[in-house]
Amino acid sequence: QVQLVETGGGSVQAGGSLRLSCAVSGNTFRRATMGWFRQAPGKEREGVASIHIASGATLYAGSVKGRFTISQDNTESTVYLQMNSLKPDDTATYSCAAGFALYGTTLYSTSYRHWGQGTQVTVSS
Repeated sequence: QVQLVETGGGSVQAGGSLRLSCAVSGNTFRRATMGWFRQAPGKEREGVASIHIASGATLYAGSVKGRFTISQDNTESTVYLQMNSLKPDDTATYSCAAGFALYGTTLYSTSYRHWGQGTQVTVSS
């Protein structure tokens, strides 16, 4: 059974940085595609970043490219989302997700089967 636990959310001023972590339980990490998604109140869920664990390939939404970095630690079965130059528009609940047999990266939420509980990120101006 795959379980995901996110940590690292919080409040920061615009221009600041936060790092989110997503720990993956179970012996499936190396076969996974991992994604970070966010949802702000009244808005649709948005795919932010994705990483294919076996190849290390990454994919970013245009809204975060150049500011956010997704990375992996295979020894810890953990995926990170480093968020720099944060803006108030980045305020949302961030969730990590795991998908399998995807053969690459994707920002489509329907491709992911397992989800974490979410962590709040608040960016003030």
